[in-house]
Amino acid sequence: MNVNRRHFLGALATGAASLASPISFAATPSRQMPRGLAEAKAALDAHGARVRHRDIVGLVDFSAPSGDPRFSLVDIGNGRVIADFHVAHGRGSDPGNTGMLQRFSNRPGSNASCQGSFLTGETYYGTHGRSRRIHGLDPENSMAYPRAIVIHGASYVSADMARHTGRVGRSLGCFTVSQRDIGPVLSQLPPGRLLFAHR
Repeated sequence: MNVNRRHFLGALATGAASLASPISFAATPSRQMPRGLAEAKAALDAHGARVRHRDIVGLVDFSAPSGDPRFSLVDIGNGRVIADFHVAHGRGSDPGNTGMLQRFSNRPGSNASCQGSFLTGETYYGTHGRSRRIHGLDPENSMAYPRAIVIHGASYVSADMARHTGRVGRSLGCFTVSQRDIGPVLSQLPPGRLLFAHR
């Protein structure tokens, strides 16, 4: 009788533990959601009339060093990161080439990155090959289009460079990714989607 009772209590404890596990597991994704996602969702609501496609957003966390993959494609439906990429910030945002963004600027000629909400625009072929124009939607990035701030690939951004030096190269304010990554980035962020940059 005592043996059966011990077995019963053991089985009960095991069952309770197994029931608790899914609850703990289900809570994990919310802790792993990318930094700035709440602000990106708020930006989607604020600019909803202009952002046609709301399923995937580009989210750039400029608080991270450029050696980290800090450009995320995020599924808005579940908050999960689809893919991460390295991305450069502007020379004017990091004059000492430390790999850390120091400041934003919306001023023409600043060669700095700007923050806020951007609308992805048309594809074009320029100096860096296939690229995407973007339009600033906020006062702090209203000059993005006139400044020719775009998404493009370049050889000065790569995972190897990040691994060996702890940082990638600097742009003139553009969202520059590796030449290897520009295809996936442009295909996942076609015209009419939100790109949100913050620190």
